[in-house]
Amino acid sequence: MSKKSKEEIVPKVLVGETITLKEGLISCPIDAPRRRVLQAFQKSIGVTFNRIEILNVALTHSSYSRSYGKVFDDNEKLEFMGDAVLELSSSTLLFNKFHSLSEGDLTKLRASVVCQNSLAKIARRLKIGDKLLFDYGEESTGGKERDSNLEDAFESVVGAIYLDLGWETAREFVFKQLEPEFKNLTDENIAEKFQKTLQKNLSDYKSALQEFLMADDPNVKIEYVELSMEGPPHQPIFEHAVLIDDKIMGQGIGNSKKSAEQEAAKKALQKLSKRPKKKKIESDVEKIE
Repeated sequence: MSKKSKEEIVPKVLVGETITLKEGLISCPIDAPRRRVLQAFQKSIGVTFNRIEILNVALTHSSYSRSYGKVFDDNEKLEFMGDAVLELSSSTLLFNKFHSLSEGDLTKLRASVVCQNSLAKIARRLKIGDKLLFDYGEESTGGKERDSNLEDAFESVVGAIYLDLGWETAREFVFKQLEPEFKNLTDENIAEKFQKTLQKNLSDYKSALQEFLMADDPNVKIEYVELSMEGPPHQPIFEHAVLIDDKIMGQGIGNSKKSAEQEAAKKALQKLSKRPKKKKIESDVEKIE
């Protein structure tokens, strides 16, 4: 690797010592320009972190961490935490707002809003892409605008807020960001607009699979596992499988973990639709398609 290309791939922001947080997360060094970026961002979203280092981790893409040999963390663990906070927060919001919807309809509406399309849109509104740290390869191939990166980063920011400032602050932040998605929906018009809202956003085979299986067996075990990851860091290809009661029912390939899981769930739905007792699933698959 030439000196010039190495300088391009390794941004100058890595100056100083890494910072280890109490959660075990390690932030890359934060120089003065990076600190100003983080401070401006937290001001723009209306959240003041006690530890700005955890926000820095939330805005560190895995490609950037890998380019330094993973001596500090990327945002994948915070994404895991943020995903859980988002699910509970959005469920609370929907439960309180739409009293006329059944459990099944609430599940579908949540899936239609807490999905890659809408979360990436929120991330763009917050200009999260401009704050993310990437390696040269990921950034030069459009990483700042890639939906999967934006979705993951938004979830990571939510996770960082929860760990640093607690449930109440994280919940209110999520409410504020999701509220525009429901501003024109009320109990009075939800029946009329419900299907349009679902069709606009819903590509969630995972939720459809879970709903179908739990209707038949509330105790069913559903698990997603990674089978492989190939390709360069800025263009990885993931293969995931969905296990139902420890048996592989579908496998999927995608350019993100979530897209691979969605494809695996889709394959499982298609397989289940061929079973004599599962004919109801055919209409569910058609609705998503």
